[in-house]
Amino acid sequence: MARECSLPPSARSLSESLRDLGYSLETAIADLIDNSISARANFIEILCDLSQSDPALAIIDNGRGMTADELFAAMRHGSTSPKQPRAQGDLGRFGLGLKTASFSQCRRLTVISAQKGIRSGAEWNLDLIDRRDDWIVTILEDDEIAELPFSDRIGDSGTVVIWRTMDRLFEDESGRKRDEIVNEKLDVVDRHLSLVFHRFLAGQVRGRKKLSISINGHELEPFDPFCLKNSATQILPEETVRISSTPVHMQPYILPHHNRLTAKEYDYYQDRSDFISNQGAYIYRNSRLMAWGDWFRLIPKGEATKLARVQIDFPTSLDESWTIDIRKSRAKPPRAVRERLRQIITRIAGRSTTVHRGRGRKLFDETKAPLWERYADQGRIRYELNSTHPIVVALRNELEDDSDPKLGLLLETVSAALPVEMIYSDYSTHPRQVKQSVMSNNAVIDKLAALKNLLFHGNNCTAEEFREVMRSTRLFDDHLESAEEFIREEWK
Repeated sequence: MARECSLPPSARSLSESLRDLGYSLETAIADLIDNSISARANFIEILCDLSQSDPALAIIDNGRGMTADELFAAMRHGSTSPKQPRAQGDLGRFGLGLKTASFSQCRRLTVISAQKGIRSGAEWNLDLIDRRDDWIVTILEDDEIAELPFSDRIGDSGTVVIWRTMDRLFEDESGRKRDEIVNEKLDVVDRHLSLVFHRFLAGQVRGRKKLSISINGHELEPFDPFCLKNSATQILPEETVRISSTPVHMQPYILPHHNRLTAKEYDYYQDRSDFISNQGAYIYRNSRLMAWGDWFRLIPKGEATKLARVQIDFPTSLDESWTIDIRKSRAKPPRAVRERLRQIITRIAGRSTTVHRGRGRKLFDETKAPLWERYADQGRIRYELNSTHPIVVALRNELEDDSDPKLGLLLETVSAALPVEMIYSDYSTHPRQVKQSVMSNNAVIDKLAALKNLLFHGNNCTAEEFREVMRSTRLFDDHLESAEEFIREEWK
């Protein structure tokens, strides 16, 4: 008869392996903030003290805290089964986040928690586990708690998570270089948390107070990936899919063309986001952003959908259907959600493309004689300089008859050599940096006079006729006030 034997894993080996589950500093801190939110905290401080011989990082909250028994249970690996139903608003999943997230960044994890003024403390030290090859957690006495960094910042209720021996944060650097590395990483943390918890920071989560998160005294501002404060954002009809009778809400958006953003909005979004790489579905679990910037292989990312976003909300009761990973940074939609998303993409791709083509069409249509013409025939699209544009016609009239073919050859060559790929690359990534006209203010009047002379040779023409041709060149787009002043003077 077969024998059953207990075969526990090596504490030394497993504890080291758990350090490499793929956490970054920002995802590790976000995992700990999940615990604070689950504890009903509305104020969270992240402090990084590099001044001590043993630098430390702390996440401090004003949540309900834990008793000594609750803290001891929370320090256990797998403290909660993923199959156990979660309370509404609980952002936990496997009961591993506190430990695995912390071990990914440090070798010494200390937790102090207070409830009704009574403080408790416990610590995992990977060096101790390594020496003993056993899961040894240290329960701290009151005097030991009092000596810990940041222990004075906890009130009658709340929790402080302290990371020490942070062997991975500093990348083996010291002094000023070490501080620069840490500050760069904390800046990434700021941006990540501003996005992941933007609904909590904006006070948009029903039944919860507005959340405040600060990093070394700097309070985070929510980053809204859907640009909802801009009236040009298109909010399409919401759709609902039911998974085992539980609703999953899907809200599509089309972001504004960059020309519809204010300078401040553009700089804000360009600094924190890339429209093409961040297009896709934004998956929220209990209002916490889990994953984003992915169409789940339903379509490739491209220009047609660069302004498209779909906000998808699901509750923790569907965790099993979404195959949430330990880091809570990956989610795979159930089949029914993918199928509905496929239908939504088909609709919004056309809307997203229309925003861009509509803008491009406007540039052609806002003048009766565009300098460039677009042709779509025989399945191909091409752009050509307009050979009937008034400037071209005026130049032809200046040339000898035998020079006309040469001018035609020049126009065809310029049209054929249009660097479409380079323009596409530059404009799709840095649209506001693409400037075709670079002209000093002093040159504006001279060029306007030269244009008038070329076109009309002193013949009578109306101010509106001149204005039409001038605008078609787009040469004076950055100097329209000077151009209008020139027109007023010339056509008094």
